[in-house]
Amino acid sequence: MQYGICNLSIVPLRNEPNDQSELTSQVLFGEHFKVLEMRKHWSRIRLAFDRYEGWIDNKQFLLLEEETYKRLDKEPAALSADLVEFVYGTTNDLLPVPMGSTISSAKLLGFNYDGAVKSGKHPKEDLVKTAFLYLNAPFLWGGKTPFGIDCSGFTQMVYKLNGYKLLREAAQQATQGEALSFIEESEPGDLAFFDNDEGEIIHVGIIMENNYIIHAHGKVRIDRLDHSGIFNAEKNMHTHKLRVIKKVI
Repeated sequence: MQYGICNLSIVPLRNEPNDQSELTSQVLFGEHFKVLEMRKHWSRIRLAFDRYEGWIDNKQFLLLEEETYKRLDKEPAALSADLVEFVYGTTNDLLPVPMGSTISSAKLLGFNYDGAVKSGKHPKEDLVKTAFLYLNAPFLWGGKTPFGIDCSGFTQMVYKLNGYKLLREAAQQATQGEALSFIEESEPGDLAFFDNDEGEIIHVGIIMENNYIIHAHGKVRIDRLDHSGIFNAEKNMHTHKLRVIKKVI
C-alpha cells in the first residue's frame, strides 16, 4: 500500500483515469489518502477523511511514508477558515488555499500559514453561520469550495469545518444520523434530504430557522422548506421533493 497527500490548492478527483472523465469530488490542500492503484499517469485513491475513492493525476500529489500517513490520521486537523488564503514557502512563493483546506499539513509540505484556522468540535448553532460563508457559491458537480460546490459537498464542508464527519454523497449522508418525523422537530443545522421519482436521494440541504433551508442549487441559496419540499419563491414552484430529515448531531 502507498500513501499520498495533496500539495496543491484544489485537485480534481475523477471517475476514470483521464482528464475528460466526470469530476466526482475534489482533493483540497493538505488532504491525505491511500493510493489503491498506481498507473503511469493516474492513481486511484481513497481519501482518509470520508473514504471516498476516485482517480487523481500523479503530477498533482506527493507520496507519503506509511508512518506519516498514520500520524496524520491520528492528529486532529486544523482547517483554513477564510474563503481563500495563502500558504507561503521559504522563498515567499504563494499558494492560494480555499476554505476547508487542511492547514495542519502545511509545515509537512514546506509551507507556512498565518490566516484564520478552525479546529475541534463547535456548537451546532455554528453550522448555519458557516453555511452563510458559502452563500452564492456557484454549483459545480463534484465541487467542495466557495468557487464551485455541489449539494453534498456543501453540507460535508460545513460540517467538517465544525468538527463533524459526513460522507461525500447525498445518498451516503442520508444513512447517517437519526430520522425525524416532522419538520417541526428539526433544529437549525439538521439535514433535509430530497429524492427523485424513482425514490433515489439526489439532494441535501441544511435546515435554518423559521422553515428556511440553505442548499446548493444553481448556487448556494436560501429557499423555503415545507412538508412537500423546497419552495423557490422566484419560480413560484417546488423544486425538490422532501424525503427525510436527519439529526446528525
